[in-house]
Amino acid sequence: MQKIPTNSLSSAKAELPLDLTGPHITAGASSAHRLYQALCEMIVSGLVMPGEPLPPSRTLAGQTGFRRNAVVTAYERLIADGFAQATVGSGTVVAARIPARAAATKKPKVIVETPKQGALSLGCTHIDERAVQRFRAFVGRRMRAFGGEHLHYGDPRGSRELRVAIADHLLSARGLRCDPDQIMLTSGTLHTLRIVLGALLKPSDQVWCEDPGYPTARKAITQCGYRTIPVPVDAQGLQVAKGRTAAPHARAAYVTPSHQFPLGVQMSMPRRLELLDWAKQAGAFVFEDDYDSEFRYDGAPLMSLAGIDHLQRVIYMGTFAKTLFPGLRIGYCALPERLIGDVTAARAALDRFPATLMEGAVADMLNSGAFAANLKRVRKLYREARDALAETLEAASDGALSVPVPSQGLHLVARFDPSVASAVAAEAKQAADAEGWLLADTYARVRPLPGFVLGFSGHAVPQLVAAAERLAKESRARLRAKGRQARRA
Repeated sequence: MQKIPTNSLSSAKAELPLDLTGPHITAGASSAHRLYQALCEMIVSGLVMPGEPLPPSRTLAGQTGFRRNAVVTAYERLIADGFAQATVGSGTVVAARIPARAAATKKPKVIVETPKQGALSLGCTHIDERAVQRFRAFVGRRMRAFGGEHLHYGDPRGSRELRVAIADHLLSARGLRCDPDQIMLTSGTLHTLRIVLGALLKPSDQVWCEDPGYPTARKAITQCGYRTIPVPVDAQGLQVAKGRTAAPHARAAYVTPSHQFPLGVQMSMPRRLELLDWAKQAGAFVFEDDYDSEFRYDGAPLMSLAGIDHLQRVIYMGTFAKTLFPGLRIGYCALPERLIGDVTAARAALDRFPATLMEGAVADMLNSGAFAANLKRVRKLYREARDALAETLEAASDGALSVPVPSQGLHLVARFDPSVASAVAAEAKQAADAEGWLLADTYARVRPLPGFVLGFSGHAVPQLVAAAERLAKESRARLRAKGRQARRA
């Protein structure tokens, strides 16, 4: 398959996904007809969007090797058949509406069902239908061009094509400059932790973990044979001074500085610098889990720890589970240059190399602009869901619950007054048959706050509101019942 770069009129930085060798091409047909068929396939498959500019005829002729007359003829037929439009000052662009007969050849409409998990569950996502269409087209194109890279064992870090795309994304989205050689693909955050910790630490080495924090990561670190050291979190993030007191010689720290899980606070710049100073003095490494930084609703996030540190002591971790969908099982990390050899060797010993089939399609999503467009659309949906959930909980609980509205992320925390027993939250959650987590379950050693950790991403707003009303009602009822018991006593 021949890939043609887009012209300068397009905002996309990717190659034009033009397939000149697939089954849609008539063998022996003229150059103009074959080019017309390739352009039609590209448009009908959704690989280019309505209004997107096509390369000038002279540019496309030079890139395909066809005569300019053949390109002009193909473009004229596209325009005549309604697939494209000629606009003054912009050249030839994809038509705003695809002709009815072309639409009839499309595959059935994709319907993305709401996840089976109930409303308020964490970890659910939504992917826009247009993004699904484009992803399916990219996967199909990659399968049609199935190559030898899938027939042998590859680079333990994953395909360079996707690593380059991720490095570009990190630079534009997080201000993190790194070489693609520093990127390693994994199946997700826990996989990254297992590989990188295994390359750096010895059994029983100490690892700081936020308290409260992400319990799944804490369990994974423990199961790998390392000692987790709970470090309290306050409004500025991880309390580094308390970490120094508890375990000054810990070899690593696992943190969620951009949007602390579960409390949602953003680690302040003084704390970030303090954490990096400790890591340098202790010869330790910091694992920065930037799990939901793409979903920022208000203001700009602080620079990533890895960006401040220039990838000296920080291992940056990201995932496509939240930005696309969990079923991809593709995550990644950005490594300090000096760790590349050891971590790559550890990866090769653990599971050789990542799966290759989906890497190209994900690279296409990033490079084509489809990834960014999906984020923009989904971010709006999540903001609406966040606001609906917070407003419902506040109103329906009649003051029983405090619900700070997060400026980032895919979940929020609803809290009772700290004087309320944690059992009240557990009883309310059970009575309401609600999904989500108990806030108390995210604590390791610090006295837990009573409340809930509730997901709003990937859920329809009516279902979220109904589930929130039930939970708020039961929270109010359980709180009043405890009050009556206390007065009788």
